[in-house]
Amino acid sequence: MVERLVEHDKRQTQSAHEQHGSSAIKLSPAMQQRLRCPVCRAALDLVGSQLRCTNTECDGSFPIVHGVPVLINEAASVFSTQDFINLRPTYFKQDGPVVQTIRRFIPKISANIKGARNFQQFARLLLERADAPKVLIIGGGILGQGAEHLLDPRIELVESDVALGPRTAMIADAHDIPFEDETFDGVIAQAVLEHVVDPHRCVEEIHRVLKHGGYVYAETPFIQQVHGRRYDFTRFTHLGHRRLFRNFEEVDGGATCGPGMALAWTYQYFLLSFTTWKPARAALRAFARLTSFYLKYFDYYLIDKAGTLDAASGYYFIGRKAGTVLSDRELIMLYKGAG
Repeated sequence: MVERLVEHDKRQTQSAHEQHGSSAIKLSPAMQQRLRCPVCRAALDLVGSQLRCTNTECDGSFPIVHGVPVLINEAASVFSTQDFINLRPTYFKQDGPVVQTIRRFIPKISANIKGARNFQQFARLLLERADAPKVLIIGGGILGQGAEHLLDPRIELVESDVALGPRTAMIADAHDIPFEDETFDGVIAQAVLEHVVDPHRCVEEIHRVLKHGGYVYAETPFIQQVHGRRYDFTRFTHLGHRRLFRNFEEVDGGATCGPGMALAWTYQYFLLSFTTWKPARAALRAFARLTSFYLKYFDYYLIDKAGTLDAASGYYFIGRKAGTVLSDRELIMLYKGAG
C-alpha cells in the first residue's frame, strides 16, 4: 500500500550468538510459550542463544538475533536465516541521508483515507472481545499508518516481519506462522499480502492462529505499481480481495486508498519507466510528486463512491473468524461497483 520505509541501525555489529536467556527475547513469556517450530509446529525450547524444536525427527534450531527470534522455514521461504544473522537488508532498501532529507520536503502522493478510522474500529472490536487482547502484526517492523490507535496498554502487540526494523519482535514468514493454533485475538496484515508469494496460504495461516471469533485486518493494493522490488507479486480487485478472506465473516470492507492516488502513482511510474539511471529517477520521482500530489485530495470525496470500488489504489477488509465460508456465487452478488 502506502510506501513503508525504515532506517536500519548500522551500528548493529555484535553477533546473534551473544544473546543469552529468555530475558533477551523481545516477546512476553506467555507468547514465548506459544511459539512453535515453523517447520513441523512442535514446541520449542530455549537452549543457550537458540530456540530448538522438541520434535527429534525435525530437530530444527533457530537463532536469536539481538533479542529477535528468527523463525523461518527455509525449505519453503524465499528468505534465509543467514540473511538475518549477517544483518543483510531484505525487504527494506535504505536510502542515503541526502535522499532521506530531500524526501521530507517533497509532498507525498499517497493517502490512506480509511486507515486511522479502521484501526480505531479494530481496537474497539478487540477490546469488546477480550480484556487483554493479543494481536499479531505481520509486517510490523515499523508502525503502519493509523496503527497508533492500537498502542493501548491493554493490547499486546506481537510485531513480526521479514526485516529487522525498529519494532520487529520476531522474524517470521507469514506462509508458516510460528505460533500454536488459536493464539491471537487479532491479526493485522497491512501492505503485506502483495509481497508474499502465496497470499492464500498466508491467509490460511492467519485463520489458523486466530481464536474463534477473532478478527483480521488487511490492507492490500489494487492499482499500484511494483514498490517492493523483487518482493512484489500480487494485486487484487475488490471482489478478489473479499474472496481471499472467504473463510471469514465480513465486518467491514471497501476502498482505503482511492483513484486519485492510483492516478498519481501511475503518472509517477510512467515517468520512471523512461530511465534506469538512479539520479534521473530521483529527479523524475521528485518532479512527479511535486506535480501530482494534489490528486490524492480528490480521494477524500471519492472514497465511498461506487466507481471507486472499480478504480481504487487499495482495499481493506475487517473480518471475523466465525466458521462460515463465502461461496463464489455469493461472492459475485457482492459487486457494488459502478457497473
